[in-house]
Amino acid sequence: MPNNFADLFEHSVDIMPDRIAVIQGDRRVSFRELEKRANQLAHHLDSVGIGVGDHVGFQMHNSVETLETLIACFKVRAVPININYRYGTEELKYIYDNADLVALVHHRCYSPTVEQARAAVPSIRHSLVVEDDQGGAGVESTSTPYESVFESASDARDFGDRTADDLFMMYTGGTTGMPKGVMWRQEDMWRVLGGGIDFYNNEPVTDEYQQSRVGAQADPSMWFVLPPLIHAAAMMPTFTALWSGNAVVFEPRFDPDRVWQVMASVKPHILVITGDAMARPLVESFRANPVDASSLLAVGSGAALLSQAVKNDMIEMFPTTVITDSIGSSETGFGGIGFAQKDDDPSRGPRVQTGRGALVVDEQGAPVGPGGEGWVAKTGSVPIGYYKDPVKSAKLFQTVDGARMVVTDDRARVEADGSITLLGRGNMVINTGGEKVFTEEVEAVVKAHDTVFDVLVIGVPHERWGQQVAAVVSAESGATIDFEALRKHVRAHLAGYKLPRRIWVVDAVVRAPSGKPDYRWAKEYAATNSPDHEG
Repeated sequence: MPNNFADLFEHSVDIMPDRIAVIQGDRRVSFRELEKRANQLAHHLDSVGIGVGDHVGFQMHNSVETLETLIACFKVRAVPININYRYGTEELKYIYDNADLVALVHHRCYSPTVEQARAAVPSIRHSLVVEDDQGGAGVESTSTPYESVFESASDARDFGDRTADDLFMMYTGGTTGMPKGVMWRQEDMWRVLGGGIDFYNNEPVTDEYQQSRVGAQADPSMWFVLPPLIHAAAMMPTFTALWSGNAVVFEPRFDPDRVWQVMASVKPHILVITGDAMARPLVESFRANPVDASSLLAVGSGAALLSQAVKNDMIEMFPTTVITDSIGSSETGFGGIGFAQKDDDPSRGPRVQTGRGALVVDEQGAPVGPGGEGWVAKTGSVPIGYYKDPVKSAKLFQTVDGARMVVTDDRARVEADGSITLLGRGNMVINTGGEKVFTEEVEAVVKAHDTVFDVLVIGVPHERWGQQVAAVVSAESGATIDFEALRKHVRAHLAGYKLPRRIWVVDAVVRAPSGKPDYRWAKEYAATNSPDHEG
């Protein structure tokens, strides 16, 4: 069984060619049409010498063309490399070079930084520019117009055999360091994040045709994917939907008001989001202008967990909708899933049922039993390692008792029922006077306060304690942070040494397009601005 991304897509095309695959604005693209265009683009890539193992950057927001680019790369066994479209010129130079790009596909609105960065990376020998309505009109680009490749390229599916070993690579966001490319075999990524192992019963599917076969026997659903496809939290749900014969709905930018307009008109069934950064604006928008959201059966958050306050709001607004949190990362894939319940203790920490191969281990890599604490780890289908970084690969990807294992920086406690409670990320622990504080634990409690919209908790230098807990917060619309009320709220849930002693108030907390926290930004802001509160 190849268990290859392109093969899995082609199985859906063969059995459900006339179903709608992608919806973007007024565009409705069938599986047959998506296949035809992807084949043409794949032939173009082949004609310019791009094929097996070549790295093709895609610097694109969500669109039909983004999906065509990904599928075309997989068809010719090239490796699409996700490029964060928020990056500036220097960041782009780094990732273009580090990823050894030979080609680049980008939306026209990103041309100014693309032109500057590409000139410094001679390995990029071919680039395509895609038209957009996000500010690209009239922007000059030396890249070949994307649409020109479809004028003469063949739409035949006449590519060579592919393998389960074909490479999939996802660059991490670099919120606490420089971005790193995580390398996977395609079959392993399919197993852990593409439905190759059932997310609910942890059982592997029987063969590469099961998803398309089962999908063809059921009415199709629509998955509204809000995070950008440059993140696994969006790309893998997108392909999971397509491999199962379902449609994906895209918008080029996250606009909460627009999301509800689409919800009312298109009526998607599943909403894919990333944590509070998307959930909170959606809640506020819906509260201000409610629409018919009766089609919404499930909301799934990945890559960033929902706070309890947001879960409460969503459960009240959508009482018949299932709301889930999933844990995982570029290094582990799917780690576990939790179902939202109302009024859980915000200081308890997220609790999930682990996925297949996920466990908690001690410093020696041995499993931890109920009541014990340790590091979240993954066995079974795991990555090959970091691209061009054997030192970090050796640290994270270990062999324990002859079995490959990923040991992460995520700290967790094993509960009596086998579920795990996440305590926080080890590399974001604040050491204050010898006491360890997990930033996520404090963030969850602070965000549960009525006046707080978003927060990042950081450690700042302190003469006596080494580090002191601090926070960069933004207020709810129309609200003012009452520091004394916030202090009392936090102390009701957490020990005194976990209380943020210095607080900066900002208009908006900076996050990546996926909603992941940008702790580097928070630390830089704190280092260059006076706090709004000390106590």
